[in-house]
Amino acid sequence: MRTWQVGDVMTRDVATVGEETPYRRIVDVLIRQGVSGVPVVDSFHRVLGVVSEADLLHKVEWAGHPDERRVFEGRRRRTAREKAGALVARDLMTAPAVTTHARATLPAAARLMDHEAVKRLPVLDDLGRLVGIVTRGDLLRVHLRTDAQIREEVVREVLRRVLAVRDGLVTVQVRAGEVTLDGRLDRRSAVELAGRLAGQVGGVVAVHNAIGYDVDDTTLMELDPVHATPVA
Repeated sequence: MRTWQVGDVMTRDVATVGEETPYRRIVDVLIRQGVSGVPVVDSFHRVLGVVSEADLLHKVEWAGHPDERRVFEGRRRRTAREKAGALVARDLMTAPAVTTHARATLPAAARLMDHEAVKRLPVLDDLGRLVGIVTRGDLLRVHLRTDAQIREEVVREVLRRVLAVRDGLVTVQVRAGEVTLDGRLDRRSAVELAGRLAGQVGGVVAVHNAIGYDVDDTTLMELDPVHATPVA
């Protein structure tokens, strides 16, 4: 089965800025490119950090009172105040950047974004150089696959190649990304595996597994795990 990776959906033509790029120039890049953040790179195209709209908005937030301080100032407020007075990318960027690589799976990238609370991940090669960028929107592209494409992969990869199911034993219907499996197989373990694997196909949003079975071999495996032969 094909596993969708970051390299399949990332943007390769990435807008970047250097450490000394001034504030107004960064704003211009974001607006012209229609993006919400840009990587800051050095002369070797290695990522030093990322400047986002959130980093730039501190200057708007603190307009008129940039030197206002509190006796007990939290780290977040202090960072916001410092970025409000920053003039170049080096002082505006969030560093170090949270990055990924082209071979990372889409679920892994999504979990990383969620854990780190970021909207984009610069994509690096094996030498640490920038080769692309992946956003939340990019990760959703897998769900632009047509129902016909999804059905073809479920039939070809799951049923024929992995489970070696003969044509006609199981029917596959796909509507709006929801896969419905019906028919009959000899073992329950094969039925359950078909459902799990179908759910891993790119673009699938839900699986309704209505396949019947003749023998509940999962009970046998629970009773004799040493001698039981798994389906896969």
